[in-house]
Amino acid sequence: MTLLYSFLILNILTFIITAYDKRLAIANKKRISEETLLTFAAIGGTIGSALAMYIFNHKTSKKYYLFKFYKIVIIQILIAVGLFYFYEKIVTNS
Repeated sequence: MTLLYSFLILNILTFIITAYDKRLAIANKKRISEETLLTFAAIGGTIGSALAMYIFNHKTSKKYYLFKFYKIVIIQILIAVGLFYFYEKIVTNS
């Protein structure tokens, strides 16, 4: 249950950071780096980041950013599928 709460908090935080970066962009102020935004997505905040990108139309026209973001999503999917597959193999062999 702690893992679920951690995941939810991370995604909410990532959503807030992405939304705040959009607000800074509108105000022409110093921005949060793309590296920071992508790091939060990579450590598990992909859903929060994607929701903020969609709702606030943020970073959606930046091809290089989207390429990196989708690369993170694909890697996370591959890891999840791999863990699921190997977990099934371990459990059925026991």
